[in-house]
Amino acid sequence: MSENGFHVHGPHDHELEHAAQHEPSGLAGQLAVITALLATIGAFFGYMGGLTQANAGMYKNNAAIAKTEAADKWNYYQAKANKQNLAELAQELVTNEDKRVKYQEKSARYEKEKAEIKADADKFEAESKEWDEKSEHQLHLHHRWAQATTALQIAIAVAAIALLTRKRWMEGATLVIGGVGIVLGVMAWLQV
Repeated sequence: MSENGFHVHGPHDHELEHAAQHEPSGLAGQLAVITALLATIGAFFGYMGGLTQANAGMYKNNAAIAKTEAADKWNYYQAKANKQNLAELAQELVTNEDKRVKYQEKSARYEKEKAEIKADADKFEAESKEWDEKSEHQLHLHHRWAQATTALQIAIAVAAIALLTRKRWMEGATLVIGGVGIVLGVMAWLQV
């Protein structure tokens, strides 16, 4: 209370001022710093985990699109093969030489078109496989980032327990578990 230049402190005001002027020390201060660092690193790991999960989904979608394109090409290939078979059958059945030559030319044209269609279908099949492989790789990285993030979250929980119980050995456990999380994150970063 402040009145006419006279200021009276409450019983806890002096402790609050003292705490505000000094950095935290001892177990509580160390755990506060460790927890802040782990939470910051964990936020980055969580972001990377989400990014790789989104990439895996996008790549899987691209694989499905390429697979659909390949299926369309294979259906088109089959239609041309059917037309070629009919042209070859007609060529055998007709007696008129002009018509026989016409069906023979159609059959040759269908054979050429099938080769082009097959090349396109094979290209889409390969593209689909490539997207699938990229998706699997991103999913592997996502799992690694998720493991790293989980380890850091556990380390933060152990830090809270260490603060409540004031057990120094739990501070060590916090550092070990946090270290495991960081190693897992580095492995994800290096794509191991």
